[in-house]
Amino acid sequence: MRILVIGGTQFVGRHIVEAAVAAGDELTLFHRGRTNPHLFPEVEHRLGDRDSDLSALATGEWDATIDCSAYLPRQVRDLAAALGGRGGRLVHISSVSAYDQSVQPGFHEDAPLARLRDPGVESVTDETYGGLKALCEEAAWAAFGATRADGGLSGDRGVPVSVVRPTYVAGPFDHTGRFTWWVERIARGGRILAPEPRDNPFQVIDARDLADFVLLLAHGRAAGTFHIASPAPPFAFADFLKAVVDAVGPPDCELVWLDSDVLSSKGVTARDLPLWEGRGPGGGMLAADASRALAAGLRPRPLARTILDVHQHELAHPRPLPVGLDAARERELINLLG
Repeated sequence: MRILVIGGTQFVGRHIVEAAVAAGDELTLFHRGRTNPHLFPEVEHRLGDRDSDLSALATGEWDATIDCSAYLPRQVRDLAAALGGRGGRLVHISSVSAYDQSVQPGFHEDAPLARLRDPGVESVTDETYGGLKALCEEAAWAAFGATRADGGLSGDRGVPVSVVRPTYVAGPFDHTGRFTWWVERIARGGRILAPEPRDNPFQVIDARDLADFVLLLAHGRAAGTFHIASPAPPFAFADFLKAVVDAVGPPDCELVWLDSDVLSSKGVTARDLPLWEGRGPGGGMLAADASRALAAGLRPRPLARTILDVHQHELAHPRPLPVGLDAARERELINLLG
């Protein structure tokens, strides 16, 4: 099967390509050539910039297109125009951030989406990210010929379109370092700063399981809009940290839970303590009902397996992580507040 991947050399796309190569698919990767340009020499690479130059896609025809990297609806519309109906069925990777922050734990795929005051905004920030993701989805349905979002089929006007909305994505090669930081911090042991509220909902998905499901959609074995999330709610941030302690924590591990508001008053942010949602709105987004995807073939591996694999990967390929408290600041906060 011929598959076009928009992206494919960093994290989620990398795992999708690995899964497709293993399945024997014929792949074309469209990317800028800046991130891991030497990966996957066995497949076709076409270089360009989806934000300004799609000319490399002027020729060719594919059975499916997997879009890993759309942040602006204009980028989705431009991709559809460049392909001109030659891209086959579309799998569009979105996010649970596309939902309105009012969603409640256990919400389904028909929950209300985020709306921007200015739909024409093109600055991707914490405030605009979710609304832009929702607009990207709408652009995918419209530009690729879909008339409705329910069921994923586009009727007579275009191709089948599927949208996947993952929660936090974890696994080897995660460039964000968010999940990885907690694994590596807990693996070092000692007193570990843990931010309240400990009962905040929490979900994650292994990038390899996301990749397998995306490939299933690309092959036409299912279609629609799907939450890609695990574990099933209720599952809390405290359960996540306990799972990490159980998997990689040495005997001297001690979680020191500190008040969210006090941490914020000391200038601590989600960059210091990644995956920390604090007491802000939108906590229900990490308690999605994934039953539709599970029925369609999503097979999440145990969380402990992801934790162990991430730790082994970091041991084999050590690197500085772009997020997380440094040890001295963590000790200072624990000594001051704990």
